[in-house]
Amino acid sequence: MRAPGEEHERTSAPRGPDRHRLDHTTSGRWLVIAAIVRRVLLASPVLAVVALVAFLLVEATPGDPAAQVAGDNATPERIEEVRVALGLNQPLIERFGDYIGGLASGDLGDSLVAGQSVASMIGEALPLTLSLAFVAMILVVLIGIPAGMAAAVRRGGYVDRAVTAVGSFFIGIPPFVFGLLLVIALVLTVRAFPATGYVSIAEGGVSRWLSHLILPGLALALPSAAEVARQLRGALVDVLEQDYIRTQRAKGLKPSRILLKHGLKNAAPPVLTVLGLQIGRILGGAVIVEQVFAIPGYGSLAFSAVTRHDLPLIQAVVLVSAVAVIVINLLTDLIETVVNPRLRSSS
Repeated sequence: MRAPGEEHERTSAPRGPDRHRLDHTTSGRWLVIAAIVRRVLLASPVLAVVALVAFLLVEATPGDPAAQVAGDNATPERIEEVRVALGLNQPLIERFGDYIGGLASGDLGDSLVAGQSVASMIGEALPLTLSLAFVAMILVVLIGIPAGMAAAVRRGGYVDRAVTAVGSFFIGIPPFVFGLLLVIALVLTVRAFPATGYVSIAEGGVSRWLSHLILPGLALALPSAAEVARQLRGALVDVLEQDYIRTQRAKGLKPSRILLKHGLKNAAPPVLTVLGLQIGRILGGAVIVEQVFAIPGYGSLAFSAVTRHDLPLIQAVVLVSAVAVIVINLLTDLIETVVNPRLRSSS
């Protein structure tokens, strides 16, 4: 005779494979969370070192930083004003404490040249560069992924050789050179795109916004797309030679289904790593490409800060750039951890 409620407990509790699947899902979720926490903790000391390096940029500047910022024809009084504005008249430890306190409160200081808040200047310029990087990464995926797949499927053929040759050429050419070539071919000759400037979506709509970003985005995307295609081609060739792929072919599955469902899925982790690295490469290349196309973005701001010896702005640019690279690498690692279960147990 069953006790009251016994039958209800037996029917409501997970049984057999369902219970095992539930335990496995919960365990996998906790492993992902643990990997996230571990990587965030590892990134914290790096951020501290970056903050220290950015602060010491002023100390590492040859000569008198105040005199360099004030200019060649500056009077001693003006040099002293700049020295006070930079805090160079205070002890090093005290200046570092003020700097860290400002960072903690979100204060990056004021530009000595523009007289504006550095945070506001970066806030105005950064969205333009992020828009450019977004367009470039979309082009990297649209060009690199299909090219790598085509080269892997037709390994040793004309398509594979063409992709390999063109990719090697693109990897060896700096993005700003592609920018100049695109301006000559598609702006001066065909007049298909605007040569310079930037128009936001709010001002000109999506079409005008994209027309101003497509050429600089393509200049940044071509070397990265070539690298993605090469890495995907190598990863897919290894995957397509595995025994389980031969088994799928023997079962009569369509080649396209095998490639998309099994090939790309197992070749994804190394390609995701390469894509994450290309984001940093694109952001770095934007410094010069934005000069070519006269885009007033973050790269142009960094270039202007260096040429004008605007030390507070240089410090902020270095710090924000390093934080961006750390965050990108962190997100890439986390995506790899989610996609590749083997990394969860090893991390």
